[in-house]
Amino acid sequence: MVDETGKQIGVMDTQDALRMAQERGLDLIGVTDSVNPPICKIMDYGKYLYQEEKKRRQQKSSRAGETKIVQLTFNISAHDMGVRADRAEKFLGQGNRVIINLRLRGRERSLRDFAKKKVHAFLGMLTERKVPYKIEHELKSGPMGMTITIAKQ
Repeated sequence: MVDETGKQIGVMDTQDALRMAQERGLDLIGVTDSVNPPICKIMDYGKYLYQEEKKRRQQKSSRAGETKIVQLTFNISAHDMGVRADRAEKFLGQGNRVIINLRLRGRERSLRDFAKKKVHAFLGMLTERKVPYKIEHELKSGPMGMTITIAKQ
C-alpha cells in the first residue's frame, strides 16, 4: 500500500485500505496485481488517468523514426534540388527516415541511367553538406520511378 504522497504504508487489509482512501476523499487504485500481495495506491483516479495519458502522448511525440518523402523530378533544376536537400537534411536531423522518390513519366522511363545519375547527384549534395546518412534500402526501379531510403547514421 502506498499513500498519495508516495510513502509506503505497508501490507494492509483491502477494507481498511478502502476506508482510508474514502476518509481522504481519494480512490484506491490497483497499480499491479502480478505480485503477491498486489500493490495499491491512494490517489485521485481522474488525475491518474490524466498522468497516464500525458505519459502516452509524451512517448508518442518523442518517438522519432517517421518516414518522410522528398520528391524529385526528371528535369529538376540545381536550385530546386538544393531546396530538396535542405528539406532532407532537416528531416534527417529530426531522426526521420527519408524516401527519395524520383518520378518518371512517359519517355523519361527509357532514360533510367540519367535518372540514376540525378539521384546520385542528390545524395552527393547531402554528402557535400556533411549530412551523415546511411542507405537503408538501395535504389530500386518501380513502375512510377525510382526510390531510395536513407536514414540518420
